[in-house]
Amino acid sequence: MSAGFVSFVSSGPGDPDLLTLKAADRLKRADVVLFDDLAAGPILGHARPGADLVAVGKRAGRASPKQDHVSRLLLDHARTGARVARLKSGDAGLFGRLEEEISALRAEGIAYEVIPGVSSAMAAAAAAGIPLTRRLAARRVQFVTGHDVSGELPEGLNWAALADPQAVTVVFMARATFPALAARLIAEGLPPETPALLAEGVSTPAQNITREDLARLAARLEGAPRGEAPALILYGALAP
Repeated sequence: MSAGFVSFVSSGPGDPDLLTLKAADRLKRADVVLFDDLAAGPILGHARPGADLVAVGKRAGRASPKQDHVSRLLLDHARTGARVARLKSGDAGLFGRLEEEISALRAEGIAYEVIPGVSSAMAAAAAAGIPLTRRLAARRVQFVTGHDVSGELPEGLNWAALADPQAVTVVFMARATFPALAARLIAEGLPPETPALLAEGVSTPAQNITREDLARLAARLEGAPRGEAPALILYGALAP
């Protein structure tokens, strides 16, 4: 039997209305949908009746499938000749472990495509009613992950870039490590009153947007319980 075809489908931040037409089409055509935890819910309503729906999501602080297991499942389904939709939250190319899964498919000669989507960074700015860039004030946007594989603040970060007051920085998976991140940013010279924004559950019924300055947001999150909704933090030259 000839190998199947894999579509890496970006689900967007959670609102099914933010799916692209191409993403919805691939879900309707798929024989198998391997979906992330954050890409579940109403978005799976676009899958065709009878399609196999396989949960492979990872969530911080919870038991989750290992990446090699997810890649193996992807290969196993594709080898049957199935049309596989690998549904990833946000945009598949942003902190979604896309490279590991692409590498597994390439090693087996299995064809694939990547369908981009609305990142939660863009959705968070839209929900707050602000732009991510600002003429003359914020000409650069940078994305960074808030934790490494151990759940700690990553090593080797470019602190000079992250402490640039004329950039907008978006920190993914940031809630637990943000107090430590903010302390280092302030030590690197970023003013404590730098505008910051916590976006939780963007584009879902659980959405909550909190605007603070850098120091106050860090204090708010210090020792706070882990929330259920996914969160990201924006800081820097944010529009008022």
